[in-house]
Amino acid sequence: QVQLVESGGGLVQAGGSVRLSCEASGSIFRIDAMGWYRQAPGKQRELVARITSDGSSYYADSVKGRFTISRDNAKNTVYLQMNSLKPEDTAVYYCNAVVRHHDLSTRNYWGQGTQVTVSS
Repeated sequence: QVQLVESGGGLVQAGGSVRLSCEASGSIFRIDAMGWYRQAPGKQRELVARITSDGSSYYADSVKGRFTISRDNAKNTVYLQMNSLKPEDTAVYYCNAVVRHHDLSTRNYWGQGTQVTVSS
């Protein structure tokens, strides 16, 4: 009932920049938070950044000062601006939305993932 579609991934040189976008659609009553996770081969999926509907943001220590998360609430869209990219940022990046339903329950929805590869 809720779909997340990411875009913007690709190949980039170390030190370069990429902007990821994720648009949520479907039967959405309230999105409490949207965020980005990433997973490299053989590694656990980790939270990169998230933003709540009021604009409060969180960043993993590894990306602080380099990545910026933002949102467009009217479009149910979240962006991740990634600057000063490093090879260790290479991963599949997944969009996540925490959706509040009418019965006050919450559910996580995931995008299909987009590959970001940073070459040295």
